[in-house]
Amino acid sequence: MAKKKAQTKDDSAEAAAVLLEEKEEDNDEEYDDDDDEEELDLLQVELGDMVKLKQVLDETVSVAILDQVEEDCRFDNFKLCLMTVACIFAVVAQFAPIPFPDSRPILGACCCLYFILSGVLQFITTYIDKDCILLTKAVEKNEKNTDMEKHGLRVRSQLPRFSEWYKVILEFEGRQDTPSVEQVWSIGQFFDSDGMFDEIGLKMEVNSLYLRLAAGKYDSKSSSDKAKQS
Repeated sequence: MAKKKAQTKDDSAEAAAVLLEEKEEDNDEEYDDDDDEEELDLLQVELGDMVKLKQVLDETVSVAILDQVEEDCRFDNFKLCLMTVACIFAVVAQFAPIPFPDSRPILGACCCLYFILSGVLQFITTYIDKDCILLTKAVEKNEKNTDMEKHGLRVRSQLPRFSEWYKVILEFEGRQDTPSVEQVWSIGQFFDSDGMFDEIGLKMEVNSLYLRLAAGKYDSKSSSDKAKQS
């Protein structure tokens, strides 16, 4: 009788352990499903929002390139400094502890300097940055292409309005008549009808494009000239 009771207790304990393990597995599966749903939500884009589409594509291209090389933030830091100085002048103009008639020279000077700095930033964005989305540092070592050791990369992207064609151009920063590689994809290759984004697919395509540049397999000169003019 004692043996039967002991066996019954062991069976009950084993059954309880199995049920507990199954419950934990179910909870883990539900948690994973929630994570997957959250991730899908983050990668879903409204197909009619061209600005958001290009933003998602550009960010993915940048991430793919930064997996290979380090970002050069110096020019971005310079622009941030200009923005900061412009904001300081705006704050001084707004909160200077001087009554109005006497504060007119300060207000005039601050407003002029603010608009000058804003104009400089607009000039940089329009005529220098253009379609550039990323600048990188040179790599430490590349036996197949020594240009990679001398120059950083300028990553450019183009998605014309009402167009489905997304172009990425990789070229060298600070080099005249720089060689380049470029690739054009239909955005339908990376978005389905519901706006779900194939991030991995785009990263693989960009990695292939980067490897072409790193191996020195540049596009023809005519293609590079067309890319610069576009």
